[in-house]
Amino acid sequence: MPTSKNAPHSAAPTRRRLPLLYFLFLVSVLGVWFYYVSSLPNVAFLRQRWAAMLTMLFGSFIAGASPEGSAAIAYPVFTLLLEIPPAVARNFAFAIQSIGMTSASLLILGLRVKVEWRYILFVTIGGVFGLIFGTYYVVPFISPVLAKLFFVSLWLSFGIALWRENRRPQREVFESIQNFGQNDRVWLIAFGLVGGVISSIFGTGINIFTFCLMTIYYRVSEKVATPSSVIIMTIETILGFFLHVQVLQDFSQESFQLWLACIPVVVFFAPLGAFVITKLPRQGIAKILYAILVVQFVGAMFVIKPTLTQTLLCAATLAVGLGLFMYLGKLKRDV
Repeated sequence: MPTSKNAPHSAAPTRRRLPLLYFLFLVSVLGVWFYYVSSLPNVAFLRQRWAAMLTMLFGSFIAGASPEGSAAIAYPVFTLLLEIPPAVARNFAFAIQSIGMTSASLLILGLRVKVEWRYILFVTIGGVFGLIFGTYYVVPFISPVLAKLFFVSLWLSFGIALWRENRRPQREVFESIQNFGQNDRVWLIAFGLVGGVISSIFGTGINIFTFCLMTIYYRVSEKVATPSSVIIMTIETILGFFLHVQVLQDFSQESFQLWLACIPVVVFFAPLGAFVITKLPRQGIAKILYAILVVQFVGAMFVIKPTLTQTLLCAATLAVGLGLFMYLGKLKRDV
């Protein structure tokens, strides 16, 4: 069922149930964390990581409440303000999201929040291959500063395009992909592939990149696309965590200490964000996303202080991104 811009969300009211899987996960994680930390001879590093914990308080809430993973907040703060090496920040992002995003996803499933499962399935298929390919063949050749500027510029262009779409008074949105066909499988897998490569660099990205396709091209409501993107990032981040710990074995002691310090924060605040979005109207979610994207871009400009060449890269990325997303918005789909 389509809904107009001003219409209330048209999903039939569903009976809520107690999210038992989330509570079991919460108790298990905190129990294991407390047992392990209490066995350590020295836990002074926990107090020393207060800045990371504060960052993740906001980052994990945003991860649960929007299509942005917590790494979208943690990566620039860690690498630019806290001067943590990019590889450490990326591996930490995979590790901490394996806790925060999993807890948020379990709450989403436990509360029976509406998601688009075909979106989740086919994006994940492409994302698995994109993450593996990017880890081995893209990450070694990427400049962290240029990559971050590209990252924030591309997402800002999406935010502008979505804002333009939502200004249309008669814009219709849907609760699922309409008239799903073979071409849609190809679109979703392709966007998942590119999103997986982006995630291999930053520890996040597949969620927001494919969210662009869902909201602009398929016109799926932000209220459905957001929790769906959280589940996608959960699957991607668990794979990334496994890849760096068990396969590449480049998960450093610094990443591990950051992870231990932030686990008690994200296990509460990521699902809190996921719960908050169930209470917000579609336009409210969109406005939160606009604010995040603008703050993310302005913050990166302030901290990085790009050179003329880097500024031109940002401008070019904004222009190309706007062209891409506005083109997707103008494409006509049979609905």
